[in-house]
Amino acid sequence: MGLFSKDIKTMDDLFVHTLKDIYYAENQIAKSLPGMIEKATDAGLKQGFQTHLAETKNHIQRLEQVFKLHGIKVEGVNCPAIDGILEEAEEIAGEVDDKAVLDAALIAAAQAVEHYEMTRYGTLIAWAKQLGRPDCAALLEQNLKEEKATDMKLTGMAERGINAKAA
Repeated sequence: MGLFSKDIKTMDDLFVHTLKDIYYAENQIAKSLPGMIEKATDAGLKQGFQTHLAETKNHIQRLEQVFKLHGIKVEGVNCPAIDGILEEAEEIAGEVDDKAVLDAALIAAAQAVEHYEMTRYGTLIAWAKQLGRPDCAALLEQNLKEEKATDMKLTGMAERGINAKAA
């Protein structure tokens, strides 16, 4: 079997598969963020992760709306990509003793997650529009906008001091 299920024959099938992929990913992220909050030592970073956990829960709710609008069952499919990104983040965080370096590592891990999500949302938005589903695209665009904002906040935290403390 290739990258996708044999059941994918149409653009709609591909859209649904990728929707299930990001739904799974968002749920895995929601499970992993409390650990990142606990490990973060920088107060701003800790708060940023807490804010993103709340946003992630909203992302999940919006995705559930997209499933319903599209007339399909709400469910995820295993996403080895996000599992790998989260596993790598956990491994790196477990290997870092210096708290300042740990915060820098957590930002890098969080940005890897954000970039994965941004690619998925960007693709889903384009496909939703192609499929004549501006209603679905609008919900997905809200998630993408928040993912991009989180990525920029993380970059700002890194550049304004966390990376310098770690150096």
